[in-house]
Amino acid sequence: MSPLLIAVVLFLFVIVFVRKRKKRRVQMKSFIESYQFPVKVHTSVKQHYPHLSESDTDLVVAGLREYFYICLDVKKGSVAMPSQVVDVAWHEFILFTKAYESFCTQAFGKFLHHTPAEAMNTPVIAQDGIKLAWRLSCIKEGINPQSPSKLPFIFALDARLKIQDGFHYALNCQKHKSDAYCASHIGCGGGCSSDSSDSGCSGGCGGD
Repeated sequence: MSPLLIAVVLFLFVIVFVRKRKKRRVQMKSFIESYQFPVKVHTSVKQHYPHLSESDTDLVVAGLREYFYICLDVKKGSVAMPSQVVDVAWHEFILFTKAYESFCTQAFGKFLHHTPAEAMNTPVIAQDGIKLAWRLSCIKEGINPQSPSKLPFIFALDARLKIQDGFHYALNCQKHKSDAYCASHIGCGGGCSSDSSDSGCSGGCGGD
């Protein structure tokens, strides 16, 4: 076989492989989008946070779905769970062992191990897992990770639902509450306090 023919065969093989991979990813995303989570996931969230309404728990499950979307986009590294209330929903889902294992197989082609809910180390220093979750969430929602105009859905959820033990993020780093994390520092972009002496806003971005 001539070198040219070998090159053509390899090229065609790569084309077929890439197309199959893209098709498989579309199927996985569609599966996540249409998956019906166990009703107990809703009720368990409501038991943990009695102040939530039915529509609120629907938002929590939507947050779980959103988290699984961004996990699908991960090539390497680990995505931290940025929401405490969504983490409760994830925990409950995992208890349905067979259902969860089947879901992971169809959604990711592998078992997705639980990554604990995790906020930033300090209001201005973010670790890799949160950086990766932030970057992927921002990209999915068309937000500039380094200069966000709003918080991604899953990052805004705990504050939106008034989760007392949740992770609350603020866009305005100069006016954020003492119990809120400075979201702009996650992406190492604009909005950082001009008088900040912390170096967490420079370098180290990307998360993976």
